[in-house]
Amino acid sequence: MSLGLEPPQLLKQCLFYAGRKFDFEVNRLRLPNQVEGQWECIRHPGGAMAVPITPEGQLVLVRQYRFAVQGRLLEFPAGTIEVDEEPFTTIQREIEEETGYSAKEWINLGKFPLAPGYSDEFIFAFLASDLEKLDIAPEQDDDEDIEVVLMTPDEFEKAVLDGEGIDAKSIAGYFMAKPFLSKLAG
Repeated sequence: MSLGLEPPQLLKQCLFYAGRKFDFEVNRLRLPNQVEGQWECIRHPGGAMAVPITPEGQLVLVRQYRFAVQGRLLEFPAGTIEVDEEPFTTIQREIEEETGYSAKEWINLGKFPLAPGYSDEFIFAFLASDLEKLDIAPEQDDDEDIEVVLMTPDEFEKAVLDGEGIDAKSIAGYFMAKPFLSKLAG
């Protein structure tokens, strides 16, 4: 998918916050249609996610506490891309750390903007298959509270339709992976 980039003219930039995972800017811009105004933006290095499927056809997800929504969300494993790191390297690390699985087969599903109304973050999505359970327990970061959850694709779709707490990147990633899932289920 080509975005047909049309950068605005930057009239004035103020960086209000430089954080551990993202920066926050307020910019005075002139848009391609010549409208001028002030826009806020979260600058993010991007993320990588995987839709992992076991040889038995079960999806591997995590139920993770997210402070911003004050609750636990069901998500596919994902992580922030580190400086000078390729998205594929990011997700290989994250799937092992968050789920305790590694994958032998990978399909690059592409990338998509996560929340373009206020962020420049892109998510790089992968399908991970031929999973192997590692002999070690998942390794969580200090700020992570994660439980591994296995679901069939039908159970996942029902959870989405029932309005269970599932994040948008996981829903998007699942539907990008769906054409491949029936071919991979043992």
